[in-house]
Amino acid sequence: MTVMRTTAKIDISPCGDAALRVTVDGDDTDVVWAAVHRLAGWLNRGDIHPTVSAVPTYDAVLVEFDPYHTTGDAIMSYIRSWDAAPDVASAVPSGVIDVPVLFGGDAGPDLEWVAGVVGASVAEVVRLVCAKEHLIRCLGGPAASAMTDGPEFGVPVPRLATPRLRVPPGAISVAGRQAVIGPVAAPSGWRQIGRTPLTILRTDGSGHTGSDSVVPYRPGDRVRFFPVDEGTYAALLGVPMRYRNHD
Repeated sequence: MTVMRTTAKIDISPCGDAALRVTVDGDDTDVVWAAVHRLAGWLNRGDIHPTVSAVPTYDAVLVEFDPYHTTGDAIMSYIRSWDAAPDVASAVPSGVIDVPVLFGGDAGPDLEWVAGVVGASVAEVVRLVCAKEHLIRCLGGPAASAMTDGPEFGVPVPRLATPRLRVPPGAISVAGRQAVIGPVAAPSGWRQIGRTPLTILRTDGSGHTGSDSVVPYRPGDRVRFFPVDEGTYAALLGVPMRYRNHD
């Protein structure tokens, strides 16, 4: 496979024998992110080839294909045609999910530490976390964790020097200038500040509508956190995570 560069600031290069890495260049990170996710959505609709799948991140798309049915050069050509397509300006679909959070204590063992790092009170940290809708930029491991923009702390939050071997499902954590919602128990080096009682992982086919996802959200959705006490947390334990205006 050859390496091509399109006229729309998109770099396409081989990533093994059955994948391509498509990187979008640009000064505006929001414009780059939106282009990445529009491209991934177009590829995943199956219009260009049924064996192609795309995994978007912040500024790049991993495009996987079956080399027995198509070639990397053919997929590159398809992507170049998308570059000039009229739907490049279409919006990334977005819904809102309200997420109750029990902050601090066993549910958020790093909350006070984070408050010290950012130079704010615990109450102010919670206020900042809950002050805005957080855009889900991409899904990460494990199990499609929601990687979102972080709170407006003013400074990045360092990760743990030694990651925890187990963080519980529903953990709400921060690191750098990002936040993450963890659907399952897993190791993590992020700073856990709270936990949601909602059930996130779906194994019964009831994940995001119109997809085979095991989680009820997708990149482009927005999350709004709100604090709850222990009693409310217990009452909501196990309730499925849903969009704000669900049926």
